[in-house]
Amino acid sequence: MPADFLIFDRALQRRRLARALAAGPAEFLLRRAADEAIERLGAVKRHFRTVADIGTPLPDLAQRLAQANRTVVRLAPLLATAGPAKLLRAVGDEELLPLKPGAFDLAVSALALQNANDLPGALAQIRRALRPDGLFLGCLIGGKSLDELRGALAAAEIEIAGGTSPRVAPFADVRDLGALLQRAGFSLPVADVETLTVRYPHLFALLADLRGMGATNSLIERLRRPTRRRIFLRAAEIYAREHADPDGRLRATFELIFLSGWAPHASQQRPLRPGSAQRRLADALGAKERKPG
Repeated sequence: MPADFLIFDRALQRRRLARALAAGPAEFLLRRAADEAIERLGAVKRHFRTVADIGTPLPDLAQRLAQANRTVVRLAPLLATAGPAKLLRAVGDEELLPLKPGAFDLAVSALALQNANDLPGALAQIRRALRPDGLFLGCLIGGKSLDELRGALAAAEIEIAGGTSPRVAPFADVRDLGALLQRAGFSLPVADVETLTVRYPHLFALLADLRGMGATNSLIERLRRPTRRRIFLRAAEIYAREHADPDGRLRATFELIFLSGWAPHASQQRPLRPGSAQRRLADALGAKERKPG
């Protein structure tokens, strides 16, 4: 991808994820995403034998899938742990998938694809890696995540420095992601949202969790010099003033967007052609039809 179109510094993301893994990662969002993925797969009446885990930062989801007599290939930027015998591991990048076309029945990804510079391209590659009637199930951070932090940092920086710099990633919203599934060639696309509110004693506890996720600022256009401590202290005051509960704890919003789509297959349901209906809507509703005007 041309440098002018890059949003994220992917090398910096990998370094920060490695640091988080070494220090003991903050796992609560990944656990929630993995639990929901397993629950949703349980509602699908099919056994998926070959699975690709695309970019999920930690191995929990892949390990749980491998325990159900599935062969799982976990493709991630960093691989620090082993797993079940049916869990195969490979270092790779979700923007350039080293996967054979039509090799998998199921592809999953938890909290990784929101950091792709070319998300439409990544989804198209996942679609090609699936067999006909294969399923993709993903979870991404959504556009309303960390709105409180974004606003507090911007207000503090404007007040003290006279301007703002990019600090919180511009995540996609649910409507955009649903459209991207269609653009990538998936059938029966579905996108839905779960919003989580996490409470913190102060702003710096939230920032510590973001470091523990390897999710601190990796934007290409980020400020390249250290931010003055005064800005963070003022942001903490603004955050506490605007987003504190009565007990003094601060709210932080995390939006999880779950995506699903199927590789096209002749057996799948298709919409009827316009004009092919054989019964009027008024008859079905038992209502009297009125002409316009």
